[in-house]
Amino acid sequence: MTLDLNTHILIVGLGLIGGSYAKALKKKGFSVNALDTRQEAITYALEEGIIDKGYTEPSDEAFEDADLLIFALYPRVFVDFVNTHQHKFKKNAILTDVTGVKGCIVYEIQSELREDLEFIAAHPMAGREVYGVENSDDRIFHNANYIVVPTEKNRPETVDLCKLLGAVLGFSRISTLSPEEHDDMIAFVSQLTHVIAISLMTCNDSTHLVDYTGDSFRDLTRIARINDKMWSELFHLNRDALLRQMDIFEEEFHSLRAILESGDTDAMREKMRLSTSRRAMFDIQNKTK
Repeated sequence: MTLDLNTHILIVGLGLIGGSYAKALKKKGFSVNALDTRQEAITYALEEGIIDKGYTEPSDEAFEDADLLIFALYPRVFVDFVNTHQHKFKKNAILTDVTGVKGCIVYEIQSELREDLEFIAAHPMAGREVYGVENSDDRIFHNANYIVVPTEKNRPETVDLCKLLGAVLGFSRISTLSPEEHDDMIAFVSQLTHVIAISLMTCNDSTHLVDYTGDSFRDLTRIARINDKMWSELFHLNRDALLRQMDIFEEEFHSLRAILESGDTDAMREKMRLSTSRRAMFDIQNKTK
């Protein structure tokens, strides 16, 4: 299968990310249909020209032309959906996803999938603190990262197709990780950062923080406005990797606390210099990619 304007695409789950995928693909001239249980989401997407056709039920008609199925569902909902409805999918269709954890779903889906179907996992590292297709915006993909997560069951041409999808969507950096590498890295760069933001917002119950805060607090807690249903599922499904990262962070936090308690200014400044140098390297790499 190739990804071109003759490729019929079905997006299952028309929320923020699914809707943003649809917008990006429609702008490039692709035929995009969508399936979502919310009639309001389908109606809005049709009225705004985000999709060509919409369905609220997983009927045979919804899947009959879909060469590429993009699943923007919660992880366990995704697994259950594929197991229940894969008999309706078009022969030789390719499946991909947007879920934030991989090890706990990729192998399970691939092991239970029809032989003529292929699932190639992917993770768009983009989002906003709002929900629904009504807030979709394909600009969130620009200058963002897109991770392709293949296994030995994926053909090289399918991996290339998934990378091309990321490029078509507008992602500027596309990388490849195994499911295990993905989950360990995501535990650090995404899930741990949400843990920290949540902890900051819940450790002080002042209702007048807005009167005293500067940019540092606003930046650090931006992601604390969180979808509790989705993120609690992601945390639990990636629990071991996230706990490891939380333990490492706790050790580093206590190390800095001990330095402060002892009054060791030299050690504190050394920590700060290390932090500054690592952030500077991050910024350089971010500009050159």
